[in-house]
Amino acid sequence: MKPLTGVDPFRGRSLGPEWEWNHDPGNSKWSVKNQLRLKTATVTEDLYRARNTLTHRILGPESTATIELDYSAMKDGDRAGLALFRDSSAWIGIERDDGSFKVVMEENLTMDNRWQTTSTGTEVAGDPVSSGKIWLRASADIHPGGRRTAEFSYSTDGRTLRPIGRPFVLNNHWQWFVGYRYAIFNYATQSLGGEVSVSSFTMTTP
Repeated sequence: MKPLTGVDPFRGRSLGPEWEWNHDPGNSKWSVKNQLRLKTATVTEDLYRARNTLTHRILGPESTATIELDYSAMKDGDRAGLALFRDSSAWIGIERDDGSFKVVMEENLTMDNRWQTTSTGTEVAGDPVSSGKIWLRASADIHPGGRRTAEFSYSTDGRTLRPIGRPFVLNNHWQWFVGYRYAIFNYATQSLGGEVSVSSFTMTTP
């Protein structure tokens, strides 16, 4: 049996059973061939409404997810990255606007108990970056009765990590019985045509 932790390099041409789409995917907008390729499939300001968001169950009581993201083919208005995904969400990712790139941490993405979006998010912090490749990391502590926080960091060289933003408090309201997931996303806020590639997804535990 495949271990729950380790590196998924997206080999072959299909996704493993541990992966789930948040919506029925637009199959012309994604592919796997020794990497995960996500073309923008939705024009929206709302991550919850973005198609082709790929999710992976978090492993408790603590775990860390890291993706290696090539964002050089994003278009202006595109948003791509790694989220902690539930009815109260946060993410780290790349924004491209006016030809420039920025790595950001966003929080305050929320839904109500009717699955309606009540907030599309607030940028907490952002750093300018050059076009190319980046490593994005989310670390979650989901101990029952514990701090229930997650922290985000990134690396531009695959070695040195830089924290960004602030700790995000994970929601544990019982009305939302599905727990948090890590989510890889790419959506457009202006027009379709951009894409990103993910060379690997790595999940580790202490």
